[in-house]
Amino acid sequence: MSNNKPFFNRTRLLLGDEAMNRLDDIRVIIFGVGGVGSWCAEGLVRSGIGHLTIVDSDRVCITNVNRQLMATSETIGMVKVEALKQRLLQINPSAEIVAVQKIYSEETAPEFDLDSFDYVVDAIDSLKDKASLILNATRSKAKFFSSMGAALKLDPTTIKVAEFWNVKGCPLARALRQKFKREKKYPARKFKCVYSDELLKNRGQASSCGTDRCVCPKSEIAPGDPALANHEWCSSKAQINGSLMHITSIFGLTISGLILQDAVS
Repeated sequence: MSNNKPFFNRTRLLLGDEAMNRLDDIRVIIFGVGGVGSWCAEGLVRSGIGHLTIVDSDRVCITNVNRQLMATSETIGMVKVEALKQRLLQINPSAEIVAVQKIYSEETAPEFDLDSFDYVVDAIDSLKDKASLILNATRSKAKFFSSMGAALKLDPTTIKVAEFWNVKGCPLARALRQKFKREKKYPARKFKCVYSDELLKNRGQASSCGTDRCVCPKSEIAPGDPALANHEWCSSKAQINGSLMHITSIFGLTISGLILQDAVS
């Protein structure tokens, strides 16, 4: 039993033995382990989740350090899921952590058996890929939670949880709903989202990474999957927005809390 350790004593005291055994058996998959997904992963593993799959195609960039859990001066250039896996195993060496360096998309979706998981977490940035995951996850047996846009936020008290169609004031949620309506493809069931209706503007200007240790743009000698060596997310985004750790982490930890609450209820 991976959570039968003294460092879970406080969790066990609150939740009880039966709940802890349940958490140890639960299987969770997180798509996207950036500013939101990385903190969700930590919240789950620290609470006793025994089986976690983390999916992300990217490598740690110096611009990730301000908000992503595993991003430090020592991990710049590492494959994100591998850096995060190392961190999570430092917390619970007995946990089963599966790291998958891959882009989730319509093309790669068949490679993921969502029915084999109890919970699916969406922390994807790409609108197209996020929409694809929402459609597929809501048709699976797994319970599903999604993060809406966490950039351009400063006030943590504006962070809320609502059913997807009831999310108000979030441009990402609005864009997803418009896409579903335009294509006449809809989620198969309702699902909860973490979001904020705060919307600030960028006050500064984007700058280059500024370090020879960073692999943006990706190089042929970068670690991980060679097929992803030249995939560089920054240049593929229509716009890069500022974001802060205290917001993205609350998004991620809120999702981990929703999973725990559902699992032990």
